Amino acid sequence: MTTAQPHSLRWRLMCRLVGLQAAMLALLVLLVIAALWGAGHLVSLESEDDTIDALRDAVVRESNGDIAVRNTPTLAKRRAQAPNFWFLIRDREGHSVSQGRVPLEYASIGDALDGIGQARLGWNILDGMRPTARMKWIDTPAGNIQILTGQGGAVSWQRIGHAALTLFLGLVLPIIALMTLATLVATPMVVRRTLAGLDRAAAHAGKIDIDGRGARLPLQDVPSEIVPLVTAVNDALRRLDEGYERHQRFLVDAAHELRTPIAILQTRLESLSLGPDARRVLEDVARLSTLADQLLDLQRVNQQADWFSSVDIVAISQKMTAELAPLAIAAGYEISFDSAAGHIAVRGDQGALERALTNLIQNAIQHGGRKGGIVVRVEPPATISVTDDGPGIQACDRERVFEPFYRSQGHGRGAGLGLHLVQEIVRRHDGTVAISEGPTGGTCVRMTFKPAHGTP
Repeated sequence: MTTAQPHSLRWRLMCRLVGLQAAMLALLVLLVIAALWGAGHLVSLESEDDTIDALRDAVVRESNGDIAVRNTPTLAKRRAQAPNFWFLIRDREGHSVSQGRVPLEYASIGDALDGIGQARLGWNILDGMRPTARMKWIDTPAGNIQILTGQGGAVSWQRIGHAALTLFLGLVLPIIALMTLATLVATPMVVRRTLAGLDRAAAHAGKIDIDGRGARLPLQDVPSEIVPLVTAVNDALRRLDEGYERHQRFLVDAAHELRTPIAILQTRLESLSLGPDARRVLEDVARLSTLADQLLDLQRVNQQADWFSSVDIVAISQKMTAELAPLAIAAGYEISFDSAAGHIAVRGDQGALERALTNLIQNAIQHGGRKGGIVVRVEPPATISVTDDGPGIQACDRERVFEPFYRSQGHGRGAGLGLHLVQEIVRRHDGTVAISEGPTGGTCVRMTFKPAHGTP
C-alpha cells in the first residue's frame, strides 16, 4: 500500500490561480473579438487582404498602357463569396480600372493617398454600420499600383490563425506572464501570513506529550476553513485525557482493592505447612503484592509535586540493600553493598528514590537466575547501579524494557512495570537510567543523577 505524498498548498494554489487567470483572460479576449466581429467593427480580420493578394496575381498591363484585370480562379472565388465585391486599381500615371459599386466615400480618395504605402479606412464604432476599405501600394506584373478594395468574402482560416497568434503573443501572453509573476511573488506571502496561526498550532502540538494532559491547540489567527480541523483535534485530546484519567483511576482502585486480599492470603499461607513448594508459593504472592505496590507507586509518581530536598543516595542505597537482603538470600543470592564515598547528596524525593532502587533490586532477584550475586554500588559523582549475574538482557531489548508492560524474551515473569517506574522516577529527578552488560555477563542497571550543590 503506497502512502500519498503531501502536496504544497502554495504551489497548488499558484498553479490553479495562474490557470484560472489564463482561462478567464483567454475567454475575455474571445468574447471581445466575437463582439467586435459580430458588430462589424473588427477590421483586422476582414477579407480585404485576401482580395488584394488575389488582385496582385490578376492585374496585367495592356499594350496601350492601360490596366486590366484577368478573371483568375482565385478572383472568381472572391467574387462568388462577396455579393458587394468591389475594387479600384490605379497607378501614378493616371491609369485605373474598377469593378463593382465603389462607395462614394472612396471613389476619389486614391489620389490623396499617393504618399502612403498602405492604410485601413473606416469609421468610429459608434458611427454604426458604414463601409470600410483597405488601400495598399504593391508591386505586380503590371508595375507598382494602388489597390483599394472593401469588405467581401470569407476570411481564410490561415489569416484568422495568424491574427489570433499575433493577438496572443502580443497581448494575452504578456498579460499572463505578468499575472504569473505577480502570483508567484504574492501567493507565498499571502499563504504564509494566512497560515501563521496554523503554524503556531502545529508548533504547540509538537510539544504535547503524555505528561501534558489538558493541553489544547490554540485557535487564535487560525483560518476559519481550518478551525473545524483544529477543533476536532482538541476534542480528540480531550477524549484522550478523559480516557487516561479513567484508566489511571481504574489502576489505582484495582491496586487498592488487591492489596488487602493479597496481604490476607500471604498471612494465611505463612501460617500453613505447604511442604517443599511453600517458598515458591510465597514468592508468587510476594510478586502479586509487588505488582499492586508498583501500580500505586506509578500513580504517586504521576501526582508527585515538584519539590525536592537534599537526600543522601549512599544512605538510601545502604538502607534498601539491608531491607531486601533477606528476600535475596532466600531466593539463593549473595547480596552486597559497595560505595566509593561516604556521603553523596542529590536534590530529590527520598521516598521515590527508595521505590526506584527497591524495584531494581527486586528485578534483579526475579530475573537473576537464582544464583550468583547482586551488587548495589554507589559511585561519584551521583550514580547508583544494581548488577546481577543472571542471563542478562539482549541489546535489542535494553530500550524497550522501560516501556510499560513490556517483557523481554526469556523474562516472562512479572508485569513489566518495574523498570518503567524506575525510568519515570529518574526522569523526574532530571537523571538518566541505562542498562548495560555486567562484568560477568549479567545485567547492570545504572541510575545517574545530578549531584547537589556542594557535594564533593
